[in-house]
Amino acid sequence: MSDTFHFLGEPLLQFGHGQTAEDPHDGLALFGPAEPRLQLPDNIVIGTKDGIKLWAEWCETLNSPAACIDIGRHRAWPPFPGFEVAFGTKWPSPIRGYTLDDTSLINASYKTDRFDRAFSVANLYMEPLDRLSKLDTRPALAVCVVPDEIYDNCRPNSSLALKERSDSGRSKADTLFFKQVIEDRNIGQVRLFDDDPLVMDKLEEVAEFEAARGLSPDFRRQLKARMMAHELPVQIIKESTLRITTPVRNGEPGTNPLSDRLWNFSTAVFYKCGAKPWKTPWAREGVCYVGLAYKLTEDGRNACCAAQMFLDSGDGVVFVGEFGPWYSSKNGEFHLPPDKAERLLRGTIETYQQEDGRPLKEIFLHARSGINMEEYEGFQRACPPNVKLVAIRVRQDRGGLRLYRYDEHPNVAKRGQHPVQRGVFWQRSDRHGLLFTNGFKPRIATYDGFEVPVPLAITIQHGDAEIIQVAKDILGLTKLNYNTCQLGEGQPITVKYSDRVGEILLANPGLSSDKWKHNFKYYA
Repeated sequence: MSDTFHFLGEPLLQFGHGQTAEDPHDGLALFGPAEPRLQLPDNIVIGTKDGIKLWAEWCETLNSPAACIDIGRHRAWPPFPGFEVAFGTKWPSPIRGYTLDDTSLINASYKTDRFDRAFSVANLYMEPLDRLSKLDTRPALAVCVVPDEIYDNCRPNSSLALKERSDSGRSKADTLFFKQVIEDRNIGQVRLFDDDPLVMDKLEEVAEFEAARGLSPDFRRQLKARMMAHELPVQIIKESTLRITTPVRNGEPGTNPLSDRLWNFSTAVFYKCGAKPWKTPWAREGVCYVGLAYKLTEDGRNACCAAQMFLDSGDGVVFVGEFGPWYSSKNGEFHLPPDKAERLLRGTIETYQQEDGRPLKEIFLHARSGINMEEYEGFQRACPPNVKLVAIRVRQDRGGLRLYRYDEHPNVAKRGQHPVQRGVFWQRSDRHGLLFTNGFKPRIATYDGFEVPVPLAITIQHGDAEIIQVAKDILGLTKLNYNTCQLGEGQPITVKYSDRVGEILLANPGLSSDKWKHNFKYYA
């Protein structure tokens, strides 16, 4: 082990006509997006009457400037110049609004079973999609405005103040009986009272309940997965986020300022409408980064897997792998057998060739669990000739060492009390080091976190690469999340979204392989 410290600096982003800037706020306000559009494609909005009204007001606000009244907060919360100034085109009003019944939503969100709740609420948001064929043009984005009460009730760990009932009010005996009736009907066996309307209603109810059990209890993930079959990216937003109170508009302390909400929302919807706000000028041609995503099923027996490939252009490609017993409770890690590893990367590369087509030179695999030798050999078999493959473990080192900044200013009473600067890399060997992706940011003149900065432990496990170059690439990948407008995040996009991708895959496991979309915007 040999300790060496490097300051990697803040990676640049590319905007407009090739201009660069560190901060996406600066780049968009000064130069415009990397992929300008004269006009954005159509969008639709789905929500309650109040939600659709709030969305209409929000669309007007998007096309207007906003800033904190306290100019001292402008470095941390930059003013929003208006959508047209930042992106070169006005944000369009939705071509159609679909109003949902408040009472039906509330009733659905208070069903006792969490699977039943998520399924029923998602169904209500899915219903309008049957009418899309009647529109003159197909929308490129669905905006789903969700009441806060619905949002809070329909998450996996939501707890409702309701009297506990089994199977949403049905006894387990009743449920088992009607499940048996359904199975009998499927093989052509008819019972005496099968045609009774009450029996038919019960059969339909139980069938719906059983269908819900196969999907995610998180309606947000479920909605994204189910709308994917309609080739429709989704932007889900709470009503409270759209509600512009005076403290929010003024950017008063204790609130998330309106300017910040507008920046984050604008970059997300611009990307989901098919254009990239910024690109990565530091990326090397022919080099791609693949993050391995895993998620355990509800029963803990199996896991889904996927690969997220990010290119030098900033494009993201997702390839869905297989479900299987990839998780080891003994070491708390996910690993694929060599044949499954080969299939996953081979499918990812084939998808890349279809989407991009340029020759590959290097592939960097990023995984939180790490990659063992058997896996690596499987991945290697999928690589085209002369393509270099490097396997890297990337994960937060919460139990390890920390750095503090030493301040020699004479007025500073206690030295070593300030967070380390973002971009410091502590090289501990030729194949291992600690990268501080969180910390003091000179551009905003502060540290925007709440805890002592936790570094990323970076280890080259297989293959050959320069550890400094690997660290620079990973720091650059912390700026590639288009779902928010930030100077940089704590984790690279290759591993940050691994949980989310896995959750969406589990949200609709019955979706056929041809219905899963490869573009990352469907998962963001």
